[in-house]
Amino acid sequence: MPDLILALDVLSREEALSVAEAAAPPIWTPSRSATRWCLQQGLILQAPLSEFGIPLIADFKVADIPNTNRLIAEQVFAAGCSGIICQGFCGSDSVAACVEAADDAGGECYVVTEMSHPGALEFLSGKNAELLAQLAVDAGAHGIIAPATRPERVQALRTIIGDKKILSPGVGAQGGDPAVIAPPLIDGMIVGGRAIYTAEDPAEAARAYAAFRR
Repeated sequence: MPDLILALDVLSREEALSVAEAAAPPIWTPSRSATRWCLQQGLILQAPLSEFGIPLIADFKVADIPNTNRLIAEQVFAAGCSGIICQGFCGSDSVAACVEAADDAGGECYVVTEMSHPGALEFLSGKNAELLAQLAVDAGAHGIIAPATRPERVQALRTIIGDKKILSPGVGAQGGDPAVIAPPLIDGMIVGGRAIYTAEDPAEAARAYAAFRR
């Protein structure tokens, strides 16, 4: 039963809060922790979004030297976010810096191994993705990002990371099928925000995806 994660990638504060207010009730239940995905809005929206009672993951895909990664991660957790996403291709020391900041704050760090768009197949796929998954394990990360658009790759990466979490983007606008990816393969289903915020009724759209958690 994966958590439902909304890719909140709208560009204005007003729209972000409006979509969050509409989508929060269908995806949040006291017994099943849903997670809000925070894109492009920076940390300024953390406080008002937290009022909806849903944890926030900062999808900043942090990719820098260890000291800079640590500084970014510390700011993310100081702002009240519960998780952060970093890139693995900068190396194990850069990933470790984010993991250590997450551990210190009681939060979680996820490492991108393979992305959901077609261009990811050029570099972030196959053996490279598998090396990044092993790096995430070795660095003590709490989980990885793996593509809902390619369930067979999620399965392959699962064999490397064991029981660590998999958050899987690409459901919705990119074509990932929740009926295929949601059963036992993943821990969090990331629904492309366009499937929610462009819907005539965002709450009903969120409710339809929430049904796959059961």
